[in-house]
Amino acid sequence: IGVGLVGFGLFFILFGILLYFDSVLLALGNLLFLSGLVFIIGFKRTFSFFFQRSKMKGSSFFLGGVIIVLMRWPLLGMLLEAYGFFNLFRSFFPVAFGFLGSMVNIPLLSKLLQKVGDSSSMV
Repeated sequence: IGVGLVGFGLFFILFGILLYFDSVLLALGNLLFLSGLVFIIGFKRTFSFFFQRSKMKGSSFFLGGVIIVLMRWPLLGMLLEAYGFFNLFRSFFPVAFGFLGSMVNIPLLSKLLQKVGDSSSMV
């Protein structure tokens, strides 16, 4: 259930952005995303993740952005959320980029990437 809620939340957020920051879709996406996160890792862990002393700045911007979106100021709210998101997950980005870099070592994927890199079309 949690993964589905997070997926639908991200879908509604992206769809809300594509529809020129539709405040209703963004608010629904934010609520679904946060509730999916609670379903995946639990209420206690979610609360402890957002309210760690080292992550208070990112959490305040992210949750403040959610509140601003719910008050129907979508552009400002999404900017605050994006800043908060990057502050919250700043330590996770090197791990994610390292994982993406290691995907070149997968045999089937490396052959596919070599074929894409070798194509010399002028289009």
